[in-house]
Amino acid sequence: MTLEQLRIFIAVAEREHLTQAADALALTPSAVSASIRALEERYDTPLFHRMGRGIQLNDAGRLFLAEARATLAAARNAELTLTELAGLQRGALAVHASQTIASYWLPPLLLAFHQQYPLITLSLTIGNTSSVAQAVREGMADLGLVEDGVDEPELATTTVAQDDIVAVVAPGHPWADGRAVDADALRNAEWIMREPGSGTRSAFEARLAAMGIMPAQLRVALDLPSNEAVRSAVLAGPYAAVVSELVVAPHLQAGLLRKVNLDLPPRPFSLLHHRQRHQSRAAQALTELLKRPAS
Repeated sequence: MTLEQLRIFIAVAEREHLTQAADALALTPSAVSASIRALEERYDTPLFHRMGRGIQLNDAGRLFLAEARATLAAARNAELTLTELAGLQRGALAVHASQTIASYWLPPLLLAFHQQYPLITLSLTIGNTSSVAQAVREGMADLGLVEDGVDEPELATTTVAQDDIVAVVAPGHPWADGRAVDADALRNAEWIMREPGSGTRSAFEARLAAMGIMPAQLRVALDLPSNEAVRSAVLAGPYAAVVSELVVAPHLQAGLLRKVNLDLPPRPFSLLHHRQRHQSRAAQALTELLKRPAS
C-alpha cells in the first residue's frame, strides 16, 4: 500500500465518482480505477459497491476511509516536521559545557541563538571536561564545549575562542605585590584547586610540567568542584588559585583579588561533536554562531 493509493482512494470515496476524482487528482479515470482495483485485490476486500456505472462506498470502505485519512494526515505532519526542522522552525538542541564556559562565556551566545531561532529548544548541562566529552561520545549531547580540548578519536574538536587563565591571591598574600614567582615559591605556596578532570586544572598542570614541577609537589589545601567555590576560598584566606580571568574579572577590578606575576599561556575553548553522528541543522547553526569572531 502506498500513500498515492491512499490519496486516490480518499478522492474517490469522498466523491463516489471515478471521473470526478480523476479530474481532481489530474489523473486519467483508467489510472484511478486501476489503483482502486489493485488495492481491493491486494487485500481481497471490496471497498465500493458497483451499481451499473456508479460506485458507492461500502461498510469496509467507510471504515478504511477514516484510517486512510488519518494515515495521510500523519504523513503530511511528518513531511511538515522535516520541512520545519530543515528550516530551523522547530527542533531541540542539547549542549553540555564545562563550568567556566557555561557560566561566563556561553550564555550571551545562547541568547543570540534563541533570538535568531526562537522555536529551537535549547538545553544546557554543566559538567567538567571529562563529563562533557563523555556526553558527546555517548550521544547525550549534540555539542560539547570544553577548555583546551580532548584527545579522543571519536570526537572532532574545533577552537571557537581563547581564554586567559590567571593565578590570583587575596590582597594580603605575599604575592599580591606583583613580585615574580619562581618554581620553589609555587611548590611552597598553599593552593586551592579545581577538581581533577576540570579544564582549568589540566591547563595549570600542563604549565607546571613545562616548569619542571610535578602536580603532586604542590601543597593543595582543598580541591573544590566549582569556580565560585575556588574564588570564595581564595578571598577568605592565604591561598593561591588558578582560574579563568572571566571568573575573577570583577574582583580584580574592585581590588578584592590580585593577579599573580606568573606567566600562564591562554587556552582555547573547544567545540566537540561526534565524528560519525549526523549533525542537525540546529547544531550546524549554533556551531556557525560560536565560530564567529567576537564583535
